[in-house]
Amino acid sequence: MHARRRFPFVATAIIAFATSMCAPQSPAQVPPRTPQATQATARGNRPPDYPVRPPAPPEQVAHGEQLFRGNCSFCHGSDARGGETGPNLVRAQVVLTDQHGELITPIVQNGIPARGMPKFALSVADIAAIAAWLHSQPLSDRGAPSNLDILVGNAKQGEAYFNGAGRCTQCHSVTGDLAGIGGKYEPKTIQNLIVSGGAGIRLGRQPAGAARPKAPPPTVAVTLPSGQIVKGDLDHISAFVVALREADGTYRSFARHDSVPKVVVTNPLQWHIDMLPKWRDADIHDLTAYLSMLK
Repeated sequence: MHARRRFPFVATAIIAFATSMCAPQSPAQVPPRTPQATQATARGNRPPDYPVRPPAPPEQVAHGEQLFRGNCSFCHGSDARGGETGPNLVRAQVVLTDQHGELITPIVQNGIPARGMPKFALSVADIAAIAAWLHSQPLSDRGAPSNLDILVGNAKQGEAYFNGAGRCTQCHSVTGDLAGIGGKYEPKTIQNLIVSGGAGIRLGRQPAGAARPKAPPPTVAVTLPSGQIVKGDLDHISAFVVALREADGTYRSFARHDSVPKVVVTNPLQWHIDMLPKWRDADIHDLTAYLSMLK
């Protein structure tokens, strides 16, 4: 009899407990949801878009800044937020994902020829220092804009370099294609034209009536098994096909099988691409000062 009375009591207790768990809680009982918890739920517990890293040693960051300004700033801007030819590196996904330069290293050492980026003979340690400096930059670009004084070179030395060691006269003439260039473009644009030759350049504000500089297209010569040579402006090339447009506008494409047909690509900007890792800062600044005087 006593055992039989115990079961209704237990069942009543279980029902009461379940009811109390399912019943809505008063505002005082409901724990507040923190913004972090709400954001984590909305993001599905994904990692943050912009990683937070422990600060790198100050001497490594300083070394990285020095290397960046000497090798990369001409294309990517003095603050790494994009230049006339290079994209913003501070917010680039590869930089955000990179930890210690492991993702940046192969890009710097191998280059991206299709985009006009040459390879740089920098060590893994040097690139890790550049990565440390890039990671130290604030992701917000709302701060005071960086001002870069372009005309800091010596125009006389730039003229001597243009006509001598720079070998610029192989392709250019100050009375021909570069006549009056200083009156057409701002110094910053001229400097980026020196560096890139005009490849992929995005111009900022220019004097009224200024024409956009046009980079000459790469050309290609395709030698068929019959001995016929077909030439034209390169449209695209891969391991399987090469396509071109002849002088009369005719579009032609050829399948590639190893070295057949023979394909020779000529890039008029190759000299600029090859020179980028070799130029000294002084050479580029001197050339800029000289060309900016040609009104």
